[in-house]
Amino acid sequence: MHIKVKNNVDWVGFIDTELRQFHGSDYSTHKGSTYNSYLVKEEKTVLIDTVYRPYSEQFVTNLMSEVDLKSIDAIVVNHGEVDHSGALPRLMEFIPDTPIYCTQKAVDSLTGQYHKKWNFKVVKTGDSLDVGNGKQLIFVEMTMLHWPDSMATYLSGDNILFSNDAFGQHYATSGLFNDLSDKCTLDYESLKYYANILTPFNILLKRKLAQVIALNLTIDIIATSHGVIWRDNPMQIVEKYLAWCDDYQENQITIVYDTMWEGTRILADEIASGITEVDKDVTVKVYNIAKTDKNDVATEIFRSKMVVVGSPTVGNDMLSSMAGFLHFLKELKMKKKKAATFGCYGWTGEASDIMATYLEKAGYEVVSAPLKNKWNPDKDGLHLAREYGKTLASS
Repeated sequence: MHIKVKNNVDWVGFIDTELRQFHGSDYSTHKGSTYNSYLVKEEKTVLIDTVYRPYSEQFVTNLMSEVDLKSIDAIVVNHGEVDHSGALPRLMEFIPDTPIYCTQKAVDSLTGQYHKKWNFKVVKTGDSLDVGNGKQLIFVEMTMLHWPDSMATYLSGDNILFSNDAFGQHYATSGLFNDLSDKCTLDYESLKYYANILTPFNILLKRKLAQVIALNLTIDIIATSHGVIWRDNPMQIVEKYLAWCDDYQENQITIVYDTMWEGTRILADEIASGITEVDKDVTVKVYNIAKTDKNDVATEIFRSKMVVVGSPTVGNDMLSSMAGFLHFLKELKMKKKKAATFGCYGWTGEASDIMATYLEKAGYEVVSAPLKNKWNPDKDGLHLAREYGKTLASS
């Protein structure tokens, strides 16, 4: 199967509608994903990336139906992670001497994963490969977006940016192009992808976007490694990235909790009511982290100006579900967001203080002392929780 991208450029990847977890089980893919590989057929034939390892055989067979493998003059590896390079070992069995253009770090990545001494051609930003007919592939290093080995490749003449993981999303759509996809789903999956994968690299991304813009390239198509190909106003996703990398927030407060016997859940609902009583315009979203996908919750926190975290005290600490989630939040390195904590307790009540300390270390501004409720909230406890919500809204 191939789909024409533009002129002599075809998509030859794989649409994975069954994928539900990625990066092990660290990222949820409710909408599946695509592994985007591209074939450039000018005077030289160049393959840009491959697909995830389980689909190696299918990928190579499909490629054989599109082109004589021995006619492939070069392979570009924008990123060595296995979802991009997984079919490379099988492909190289047929064309073992074909040069592979990649960064120096990608040589380390590919040899470390596959233990093969292929014909690597190391490139840096500004290096190029002439493909004929007046066109060049120009390489741009994208270090730490999101691996040290990452780069993007630009095809002059056709003005296509093969952007690697940047501007992508995990979204299996048969249409493959942004104008043929559901806009609401595309917008959400793009935001989720950024929030959960690229947020830790905000500062680096801001610099790299500035460098790419300074190159003054004409970009007609952004051909990503996952999800849709941006051909209808492709710069719209660049504009969104410019906003997202600038400590993004909306007028939203997200409340995340876990509960043992419903007491902390009741507090969460009362706090939410108190917030909306003071601020009618703010969006308040409430999630039980034990029953909600962590990546979806992290996406909502990325949108938020404040997160309010609740857990009862168990074994002198928070519940393990909350501890794992706060560790995940710390890894995402979100900045300029406020936080507060709450919870029920029976005997000692340390959980709220521990969560507050953890959030401070994760870079959040804790704006209030924790709300603690001994045993289940009574009428006074419900009133205090609602007042706590009002205080948070005012902060």
